[in-house]
Amino acid sequence: MSDITRDTLMAYVDGQLDPARRAEVEAFLATNPDAAAEVALLQRQADAIRTLYAPAGAEPVPPRLSVNRLARAQDQRRSRFWTQAAAAVVLLGLGLGGGWLIRGNTDTPAIADRLIADAVSAHTVYVLEKRHAVEVGGDEQEHLSSWLSNRLQTNLAMPDLTASGLTFLGGRLLPAADVPGGKAAQLMYEDTNGERLTLYITPRPAADAPRTEVATLGLDTALFWADDVLTCTITAPYSAEKLQGIAGSVFSQLNPGTPNYRT
Repeated sequence: MSDITRDTLMAYVDGQLDPARRAEVEAFLATNPDAAAEVALLQRQADAIRTLYAPAGAEPVPPRLSVNRLARAQDQRRSRFWTQAAAAVVLLGLGLGGGWLIRGNTDTPAIADRLIADAVSAHTVYVLEKRHAVEVGGDEQEHLSSWLSNRLQTNLAMPDLTASGLTFLGGRLLPAADVPGGKAAQLMYEDTNGERLTLYITPRPAADAPRTEVATLGLDTALFWADDVLTCTITAPYSAEKLQGIAGSVFSQLNPGTPNYRT
């Protein structure tokens, strides 16, 4: 089994191994919990990327990038003096690059989708941690609430979810490029089976952000919610129905004085 490298594991995640090799990797993962955890993380991230960007991947190739058109343009340039051809290549490259960037801006996923993707990415990274799952432990709730409230510039409470069978582990501060102030808070909870739930909280990024969104990404479900002050994405390996049941308790406590959660 020593020949199973990280490249082998990546090929396993991408479904590129033949049945015999896949069976070898699965036997290896069964006796190597660290490698199995890494593969689970890679699978979740791959599922999140496919779900988020599948519509763009299904689009037809733009006419200006067709192989035949590019080939014809290349043939025409061959008849020119090499310096003119070189200049044409540079200009064409700049034109195509600029056009593609403009297209990218118009096709950028909606703000809710980007925040959901960030929340799921942070969730998959930190729920696997043992000693460093959180930056400030749940036994320092008052300090954690004050610290994160100051960083996000809003009154941020630490929801008590014991009625839902969840123990508060603590939280951390994360970067968030798409929101005012560039910061997000992550709060983490754990149920009696060891499954973890996270809240990814940011200031509200824009007036046109949707009120609610639900996305299923691999083994996890993410529920996005926004009020007039902040957004919160709840991520956990739960069904959408179970997550919606927890959401009411989360949002009624998270920012006192804001409208209650509603789907």
